[in-house]
Amino acid sequence: MDRRSYLRSTAAVGSILGAGCLSTFRDSGPTVLDKPEWRRAESEALSFPAFEQQLPEVTLPSPLHNREVTTTEFDSERHVLLTFVFTRCMGPCPVLTSNLAQIQVDATENGYGDEIALLPITFDPQFDTAERLRTFSADRGADPAADNWQFLRPPSFDRAIDVVNGTFGVGVEKTETYDQDPRKGHSDTQTDGDQQSTGHDGSNAPFVHVVLTLLVNRDGYVERAYDGSNTPTPAALIGDLETVRNGFD
Repeated sequence: MDRRSYLRSTAAVGSILGAGCLSTFRDSGPTVLDKPEWRRAESEALSFPAFEQQLPEVTLPSPLHNREVTTTEFDSERHVLLTFVFTRCMGPCPVLTSNLAQIQVDATENGYGDEIALLPITFDPQFDTAERLRTFSADRGADPAADNWQFLRPPSFDRAIDVVNGTFGVGVEKTETYDQDPRKGHSDTQTDGDQQSTGHDGSNAPFVHVVLTLLVNRDGYVERAYDGSNTPTPAALIGDLETVRNGFD
């Protein structure tokens, strides 16, 4: 199911259930954080899940833990952070993954590791073997063996596009040089309205894709969708997560 169809279906269910769902919301709505001032567009106008929208449900292999993970399985138990990367990237993908790793470190040091789930998702499964995902995670500072670190790997590129582009609305495309030089990475950026995609020099990079990290509360609602127009520092991410955690105490 693509992102637009998902939104229509959830809206229809919401109109039927109505008041029955209100008890699960915060006092002012389904989120702890207020609407971000830096977001120009309304959530409904964006291709990806954004403020106060529900996290789509997808099930993917988690090869570092030899199991499958469903994105919504943490509802009522853990706050979730997701991002979309490929390991041969030499631009933002290592930073996006490192941001989640620093959250994991902070959670370990401050005793809330069992309150979060960190879900980087690769869209390059042909290249990103389990061993590459393990090494990439460790090189970014994560503990890939921890149960709160689930690096998800679709079984094929077609499935990756179906999930990342179709379900989550995160634009990703192969370039003409896909698989020709895995050492090459990002080299330029392209901005389109309220989304910023990270591009490549078409002569040397395998993908062009949108940069996105989602912070989702344990009720399954998006608190923040950080795209290329507002890439947070690790401290900002940890601060937003702390506010959300405190809102559920």
